[in-house]
Amino acid sequence: MSLLISGEMRTLHKSPECVADALSADNLLSMKTVSDGVYVRTTIKGNKLRSVVASVDDYLMNLSVAEDICKMHISVQEISKK
Repeated sequence: MSLLISGEMRTLHKSPECVADALSADNLLSMKTVSDGVYVRTTIKGNKLRSVVASVDDYLMNLSVAEDICKMHISVQEISKK
């Protein structure tokens, strides 16, 4: 008997396209990340709980970095408009 674990994470961002693009580069084959309005949605599937938990942990760390990078990108754009 095979167990299928799946879930979706949805996070709110000022620049969801930027965050989704940054995250997508690190996605595993079992993951999909898209921007959806003001949200970033990531789905994950797997059949080993430890692997899914490790993937979610990595994703959350990458999400933090992507958010920081995109915030800096927005700040630089705002400064250059002045």
